[in-house]
Amino acid sequence: MNFLVTGAAGFIGFHISKRLLNAGHQVIGIDNLNDYYDVHLKKARLQQIMHDSSFTFLKIDLADRVAISSLFAKYHFKRVIHLGAQAGVRYSIDNPYSYVNTNLIGHINILEGCRHHKIDHLLYASSSSVYGLNCKMPFSTDDCVDHPISLYAATKKSNELMSHTYSYLYQLPTTGLRLFTVYGPWGRPDMALFKFTSAMLSGKKIDVYNNGNMKRDFTYIDDICEVIFRLQNTIPQPNKNWAVKNRSTNIQYAPYSIYNVGNNHPVSLLTYIASLEKALGIKAKKNMLPIQPGDLLETHADTQNLQDIINFCPKTNVDWGIQQFVKWYLNFYNY
Repeated sequence: MNFLVTGAAGFIGFHISKRLLNAGHQVIGIDNLNDYYDVHLKKARLQQIMHDSSFTFLKIDLADRVAISSLFAKYHFKRVIHLGAQAGVRYSIDNPYSYVNTNLIGHINILEGCRHHKIDHLLYASSSSVYGLNCKMPFSTDDCVDHPISLYAATKKSNELMSHTYSYLYQLPTTGLRLFTVYGPWGRPDMALFKFTSAMLSGKKIDVYNNGNMKRDFTYIDDICEVIFRLQNTIPQPNKNWAVKNRSTNIQYAPYSIYNVGNNHPVSLLTYIASLEKALGIKAKKNMLPIQPGDLLETHADTQNLQDIINFCPKTNVDWGIQQFVKWYLNFYNY
């Protein structure tokens, strides 16, 4: 099939593009290659797949309405995997308009393209950050998510609402993926694992927020790709017997679904650091700091509905996953 992957030079976009290509699909990948983090890393990811004749890369900004409209008109996609976004909880506090342009305007441009060109299925990245002040663990897709604590989270919740509207009005099948702290080879430099590794190899202190008293449902990149690959062929179906009182986000009047994509096994930040120390053979020097605005104390994904629908859930062990990241990092940066 002919896929559009947005954010194709990004961490997850690169990996899922590679997975689709290996399965024999055609992939059109777009990215604006912005400098939110090292552009060299983004281009290096693309170099891993540019040689494949089934892959086409186009430098396009999601907020460019005319370019996105022309893209859909030219390539006649069957399915869209929308991973392009302005990422980062903390960055959103100081750069709000970047999130409005990319995550809101960009998302509506993708929805409009899917609507007018009768796309079979749109999958898009949401985030575990939508759970905000929710303290009930594990997080369930049936929980209320009306209390975001960062603009990034608010834009992701908005994406879910926008997608539901298009699913309802235009019968456009959409699936939202609430991703939980993705890590692994080719990961993002703004994420903790990348920052910690770089600092430790340089003999510098690592910044440990909330004195390490935080837990995350760290989810390995290969597991994320497996979920996306299976779900792209699991197209939501409308249920005309559904009513609001049912409270379920995965049985809907519209062809719309939401899934948590997490490891269902939270790990403390200090345990995560200990695994990295073991993989690197270096003891971390820690700079203990208070919690930062917008940070959640804990994330924990309830993935039962994901298991029910695709018979798979992320399960990769953090020790093994960190070892794979460290091997890639040492090789990529010539240590």
